[in-house]
Amino acid sequence: MRSLRIGVDTGGTFTDVVAVDEHTGDLITVKTPSTPANPADGFMTGLAKVGDVDDASVVHGTTVATNQLLEDRIDDLGFITTEGFEYILEIARQSVPDGYGNSYFWVKPPRIVPVHRVRTVGGRLDHRGGEVRPFDEAQAVEAARWFRGRGVTSIGVCFLHSYANPAHERRMREVIAREHPEAVVSLSSDVLREYREYERSITTLVDAAVKPAMQRYLANLSQRLGRQFSVMKSNGGILSAAEVVHQPITTVLSGPAAGALGAALIASTAGHPSVITLDGGGTSTDVAVVVDGEPSITTEGSVGRYPCKIPMIDIVTVGAGGGSVAWISPEGTLKVGPKSAGADPGPLCYGRGGTEVTVTDAHVFLGRIPPHLLGGEIPLDVEASRAGINALAEKLDLTPERLAEGILEISAFNQSNAIRQITVKRGLDVRDFPLVTFGGSGPLLACRLMDILGLPAVIVPPDPGTVSAFGLLTVDVKNDYVRTYVTRELSLDSAADLYGSLEREAATALEREGFDEPVFARSADLRYYGQAYEVRVPAPAGEISEEWREEVLDRFHEAHERLYGYAYRDDPRHAVEWVNLRVSGIGPITRPPIRRRVAQDLLAEPAEPAEPAEPAVTRTVHFERHHDTPIHQRRALGPGATVTGPAVIEEYGSTVPIHPGFTATVDEFGNLEIRRDHS
Repeated sequence: MRSLRIGVDTGGTFTDVVAVDEHTGDLITVKTPSTPANPADGFMTGLAKVGDVDDASVVHGTTVATNQLLEDRIDDLGFITTEGFEYILEIARQSVPDGYGNSYFWVKPPRIVPVHRVRTVGGRLDHRGGEVRPFDEAQAVEAARWFRGRGVTSIGVCFLHSYANPAHERRMREVIAREHPEAVVSLSSDVLREYREYERSITTLVDAAVKPAMQRYLANLSQRLGRQFSVMKSNGGILSAAEVVHQPITTVLSGPAAGALGAALIASTAGHPSVITLDGGGTSTDVAVVVDGEPSITTEGSVGRYPCKIPMIDIVTVGAGGGSVAWISPEGTLKVGPKSAGADPGPLCYGRGGTEVTVTDAHVFLGRIPPHLLGGEIPLDVEASRAGINALAEKLDLTPERLAEGILEISAFNQSNAIRQITVKRGLDVRDFPLVTFGGSGPLLACRLMDILGLPAVIVPPDPGTVSAFGLLTVDVKNDYVRTYVTRELSLDSAADLYGSLEREAATALEREGFDEPVFARSADLRYYGQAYEVRVPAPAGEISEEWREEVLDRFHEAHERLYGYAYRDDPRHAVEWVNLRVSGIGPITRPPIRRRVAQDLLAEPAEPAEPAEPAVTRTVHFERHHDTPIHQRRALGPGATVTGPAVIEEYGSTVPIHPGFTATVDEFGNLEIRRDHS
């Protein structure tokens, strides 16, 4: 009898499913078109393709919250804050996109909650949580009734200094439950117990905005599955749907996070611990950096125009996927994306009523992808792509081939700019990192990205179209907890009390998930006194002692010097200030094995030189000019096989064009490693 664990990743165009048999380690991978009107339909169709899954444990990467934010579908949201702070959202922050040179032209976008839907309640706490003025119950009742009278059923509550003491916010929730029981409420002390009231307010309101849709979606999915399942979180962990429904903001980068983790594991196993990951889908491309096997984590992320100050894998997303639409700007220039044709109607070649040329149509026209997807499951209308390309080329006075190449070139530069954001802008040299590219459209531009960025190599895992779904099976159960405690003199007793409280909170949550022996990862945010922002460093486990405190301080000085080029380790004029203490509670899981394709004897003689692979067929493919190009089936390429460009390597869920001047070699784990051909 099979014992299955299944990962289901719902993307904008396809829903990917990977199942692992925990007894044998065998993997099953399938893809099915996504169903944007009701993502649960695509989810259930994908499971049905796997077979009997009644007893399987399921992990889900969902885009429900992400898409709601990206599409700006925020309606009837209310905000309750401390009396006198009703303009906190209007004031926001001083920063301007693209720097202050843009300040004369930039117009603030609409607030997530317009000022006329903000209510205030009297009462005040100080920064340590002490009560300065009591909670005003009469004003609280008035605010709850005001929202009830206007039919506003999603409400965020953020009172000043509630990170230090949640008592007033909890009383507000009790009042709303009594006076407006239909309302869904998010408290900042539950969502983000951390100071900086603007970021805490926005994060809480984003949670409140996506909570109703997530609750409906997860309840519908649980009912159709007939059992509970787990959901991927943005921080690189998973949590049961029953728990995550109370903190839906933690899922805003659910799918992309799984892809980065899956790619990190695949690359590390193959001997590449530090890489850039690129997940190319039908709607967007997500990039991340992995250093020493771990993707970078940030609390300064955002989704669309909404900052989300929760721990999440540091991912940059651009609207550059296979479905990205090519269009002509008012100035008469060619643009690509961010608008996408998605799964329905999709590109012209899908034959479902699409009317706009997409990146996929350009690939089809140039012969770089086959006239079908998913092994023939989705036939492509090559003539429709050709007609669309011809019509658009005529408008721009270009040859069809030049237009199609231009579409792909713009898409490649859009992707390369995202990679630069995650590397060069973080002080990393992009030329030091191989690129792991996956997703249905991820490998299609691999060779151009190597040229544009000077990358040393590109690694394409087996079944690249389902790496994100595979990543769902590699992650632990994980929850993050934080307390703000600003001080220049952190006493050992205070540190022990705060970390102890956070670890007990984490342990309680993990016990509900079935973990009796959780693992705790501590960290701390520190800064030099007078600085506005802090640096996070890991904190040792074990007893809180003087040696423990000195170790954290040493790590801070080292991290600050590494990030900014200087530190004040031995300068008493620059005191170190502790700001936030953090704990991640982790419930470890067993990861699926990544097998070698051949048995390897570490003491054996060196392997024979790689052998050129024999192509299955040939077809005409355009790489600057038309080539009679070998077409290889990836399943026929064993370890050590080499493919020299021009060539195309096809498989079930993706295609890899190998441009002239490049060579792809299959490693012992079945990965394609693409490098420039220097022979």
